[in-house]
Amino acid sequence: MEVRSDLRSASFSSLLFVALLTVLSGLVSRTESAQQPFRREPGHPHWHHSAFLDVRESVRSDVRRMLHSRAEVPFQVPLEVNIVLVGMNGDGGYRYAMDPHKLEEFLRVSFSTHRPSCQETGEPLDIEHRLVYNVFPVGQPELIALEKTVKEAMVPAGTALETDFGRQLPAYDVEATKVESAFNRLYSYIFDMEVGAGSAGTADKPIPSAIFVVNLDKVRMDPRNTEIDLDSLMFAKLPELSDADKEKQEADYIYRYRYNGGGASQVWLGSGRYVVIDLSAGPCTYGKIETEEGSVSPRTLPRIRNIVLPGEVSPAGHQSTHDIFSGQLAALVATTIEHVIAPDVRFETVDLATRVLVPIIVLQNHNRYNIMERGQNYSINIEEIESEVKKMIHHGQEVVIVGGAHPLHRHEKLAIAVSKAMRGHSLQETKTDGRFHVHTKTYLDGAILKEEMERSTDVLAAGLLDISDPELSNKFFLRQSWEDESEGSSDSIVKHKPLWSPYSSKHQKGKKKKAVKKIGDLYRTYGTRVIPVFILSLADVDPKLMMEDESLVWASSDVVIVLQHVNEKIPLSYVSETERQHAIPSQVQRHILAGIASALGGVSAPYEKTSHAHERPVTNWLWAAGCHPFGPFSNISQMSQMLQDVALRNTIYARVDSALHKIRETSEAVQNFASEYLKTPLGEPVKDKKNKTKTELWVEKFYKKTTTLPEPFPHELVERLEKYLDSVEEQLVDLSSLLYDHKLYDAHLNSSEILQTTMFTQQYVEHVLETERENMRCCKIEYKYTVGVKSYQTLVYGGILIAGFLVYFLVIFFSSPPAR
Repeated sequence: MEVRSDLRSASFSSLLFVALLTVLSGLVSRTESAQQPFRREPGHPHWHHSAFLDVRESVRSDVRRMLHSRAEVPFQVPLEVNIVLVGMNGDGGYRYAMDPHKLEEFLRVSFSTHRPSCQETGEPLDIEHRLVYNVFPVGQPELIALEKTVKEAMVPAGTALETDFGRQLPAYDVEATKVESAFNRLYSYIFDMEVGAGSAGTADKPIPSAIFVVNLDKVRMDPRNTEIDLDSLMFAKLPELSDADKEKQEADYIYRYRYNGGGASQVWLGSGRYVVIDLSAGPCTYGKIETEEGSVSPRTLPRIRNIVLPGEVSPAGHQSTHDIFSGQLAALVATTIEHVIAPDVRFETVDLATRVLVPIIVLQNHNRYNIMERGQNYSINIEEIESEVKKMIHHGQEVVIVGGAHPLHRHEKLAIAVSKAMRGHSLQETKTDGRFHVHTKTYLDGAILKEEMERSTDVLAAGLLDISDPELSNKFFLRQSWEDESEGSSDSIVKHKPLWSPYSSKHQKGKKKKAVKKIGDLYRTYGTRVIPVFILSLADVDPKLMMEDESLVWASSDVVIVLQHVNEKIPLSYVSETERQHAIPSQVQRHILAGIASALGGVSAPYEKTSHAHERPVTNWLWAAGCHPFGPFSNISQMSQMLQDVALRNTIYARVDSALHKIRETSEAVQNFASEYLKTPLGEPVKDKKNKTKTELWVEKFYKKTTTLPEPFPHELVERLEKYLDSVEEQLVDLSSLLYDHKLYDAHLNSSEILQTTMFTQQYVEHVLETERENMRCCKIEYKYTVGVKSYQTLVYGGILIAGFLVYFLVIFFSSPPAR
């Protein structure tokens, strides 16, 4: 019995020991897992995306008023903007804390709507964004993790001038592409969605856009201090800062971001669907020399030190309160929305094409090199360009990019066009002697060049496509023989048949002239859009030759022109900090992508916005740096996912805007017809038909003040219009919901259906109104040729004429007095 009891006690103690080890190991593992940043715990706040349910009836009311009352009401599309506050919870620089609910309410009251415009026309679109704000604070572990990543990416970059006190401080550059991984993790942590998981055109769930407002502690991430262990501070309680500690929060150094080696900035556009605003970085200065418009200065972005530090420490004139800081931050958010999240449309192109052909045509006046060859510093990569372009089109559309080189001297008209487009303007620059020196600068005018060579695009594109793939050539063009044997110039490149020539005009209807088809006729197939990219690879030109506005690319809605020549870097009139920006004329891949994005997706540069007061686009260089190919401060041949979404939305906005204009034109035509014809003799509108005599109708008119005189307006047209407007109302409400949910492919199909239905309805209304207008004419004049007149009618008319002359002669003869 004692042995058995000992065995039981030993087994019980061993089981208890195993259970204790299991519990301890679970606690250790749980502690280790909890000590990790960017980990979503069960109590983690979720991102809510349901604001459209609150505004659905309001959107429906505005759509009904717009359609049925001809009111100038824009189409309402809710747009959600997510603002992530990092280091604003009493754990960042200066231990500053901001109430997210107050900021959200302030944004909702101050910047509730935004209406983009078209830069080509200067007119606002018939689309207005109703802004919905979400503000998220981020915890201390994520803040420390970001600080650690930024600290590791800091690289010494000499010294920089402190703006407030004029001291020379150590400067550090942070390569933004190296810290993007940390911001990608932060994005996934907040929205439970991987960055770059899929295109917005094919996504089956809402995809958020975010603005990261960052306030880092410069003392903690001082690269010169290697004793601070940031890992140990992630979950530790941070000490409070005294007034003396707050005075040292700038840590006597400056850091700024450079995206892929571009211009220095403290705000940048990430490769995902987010932008970064670092209030601790900088301040930075960049813009155009001797131009105030759009320049970024140390006063452009708010500084937290101006709020926290007492007046005797802060420089004079920098006092601000928390309310002013909230207003400055809200204005910064509004600028970000206007330039990056929902910018203006560059070109409003209404095109339902399912196939897009982008021929890259190199026109060179030399045989020294070929930019189509790979592996060189001046080479272009067509595969990479095609990969980026495919991200800017909707699912189901086909993109083909082909490239080829042509000697410019073999196409004399194109060479003449290049020569005609050369222009020059005078510049006055100050030299070291302090005097103005005038010199002439030569540039290439893209608009004139496009006008001279616009009629050769399709033929060049067809030739390149036929060489690349004959099967695709048959899909894009109806006729592949572009050698014209007719009379005229021997330059076959500039032979082009207009797209509308196969269709007879209504003004030419009835003409029996027989058209002789030429061998060189060429037609694009239905549903095809061709956007040629002309690369002028020139040699023996001015080493500083550029296009207008100190750029190497010029783009319109249907053509892109890029200038390329192998010369040294060209100094520009743009400056970043104390360094002048340069253009490299031999590397043009970034400019090709920028031109295609503008022509195909209508994407405007993030630093341009239409100003109705100035009647032109104005510049703001704040968002000139980041993951985009536009401008002198960019240095990457990629498009941010946020700008890819903008390109997809622009095509939808263009169709909806065109459809709403057509609806207003149709309603205006019906109203003009009614006001012209549907009136009684006393000027009152005509009522419905009733089986009453005319006497009863006029009695009602004079005594009952009503009338039901016969109505010539067809009831079928009215009923069909009402039915059509009701269906369009439902489609527009659904489209607003799809755009809010970022279901851009479904919105693309919806907008295409709305535009096509609108076009058919407008044609039907015009036909009915023209028919009714013809029927309501009181009289009309007809000219006819008399055919087969009988001979006896001619004799009768001739006899009457002779008799009249005879009678006239007799009267004159007998009435005259006799001569004496």
